[in-house]
Amino acid sequence: MRFSLNTRQMPQIRQYLICSGMVLGVSLVCFYASAIIGYQVVSLILLMVVTVLAMLFDIMPVLLAALLSAVIWNYFFLPPLFTFHITNAADTLMFLLYFLIALVNAVLTFKIREAENKARDQEEKAHTIKLYNTLLHSLSHELRTPISTIVGSVDTLKEQQQQLTPVQQEQLLSEIEQAGLRLNRQVENLLNMSRLESGMLRLKLDWCDLNELVYQLFDKVDETHTHHLVNEAPEGLPLFKVDQGLLEQVLYNLLHNAVQYTPPGTRIAVMIRHIGNNCIIQVSDNGPGFTEQDRQRAFDKFYRSPLVQTGGSGLGLSIVKGFVEAHEGTITLDTAPGGGAQFTIVLQAEATYLQNLKHE
Repeated sequence: MRFSLNTRQMPQIRQYLICSGMVLGVSLVCFYASAIIGYQVVSLILLMVVTVLAMLFDIMPVLLAALLSAVIWNYFFLPPLFTFHITNAADTLMFLLYFLIALVNAVLTFKIREAENKARDQEEKAHTIKLYNTLLHSLSHELRTPISTIVGSVDTLKEQQQQLTPVQQEQLLSEIEQAGLRLNRQVENLLNMSRLESGMLRLKLDWCDLNELVYQLFDKVDETHTHHLVNEAPEGLPLFKVDQGLLEQVLYNLLHNAVQYTPPGTRIAVMIRHIGNNCIIQVSDNGPGFTEQDRQRAFDKFYRSPLVQTGGSGLGLSIVKGFVEAHEGTITLDTAPGGGAQFTIVLQAEATYLQNLKHE
């Protein structure tokens, strides 16, 4: 279909030349084989050529091809040859029918193609509307909840500040902070998805200490220490040349999801290895894991498992996939050996063991 769309975008003069050339070329081959196949078979072959052209090009070049094929069939194949005069009444009727069928066939094929394109556009539009409805539904909860928390906590602090104990005030401020972070996370997800879809994402490669990055993220994603976070990267891991900002967002989304969707006490491990020219990062947990359906659709935009009760916009993993692919890498989701989920990222990244290149 992509080929046909490209042919219809050609300049009109080029479409005319290609359609005419196809008819002339097929006619030339049929002329030398006409003694074997007969002029009736030639008419069917030319009709087939017109049908194929109608699937690929605009209507006017195809109508020219239909007219040209009728003229060629009359002049070169219908007896008497090399004349437009037809002596046989049956051949005259056959020629008129051929001319009519060629024109109708071209028009109908073009109309069918237009109807298919219209139906596909409507389907894509309906799919887009469904996606945006899903997004709005998710955001109506994901944005309203932290905003309500912030507004409610601020109102309480303003109206009842004298009655609140220092502990209660600290608790309200903590709730405001958590709600603000949640709100900021959703806005960042939307901005990141916009960057991916606009094609404006550009890598800023620099040397990065992934071990240090992982430990920094541990403090961000599990401030209350409800989960057991482990960095299993070996000692002496080299520096990798990556876009640290994008990779930080990738690891943050994976770790945040692991903390959010697994019960307290779950072990979440990060393993980073340097094999050949690849940087391999694995984020795994021993939580409930993913169902087969979830594994197949986990990276789809706006997808959320029906078994998940907590909030979320369904953008986190699709952003992860987009940022990994921006590095020309791959990410897969499997079941961890001991149960749970295991994300494996493979990046082709330049590495160095010279620590003084870290801030090159």
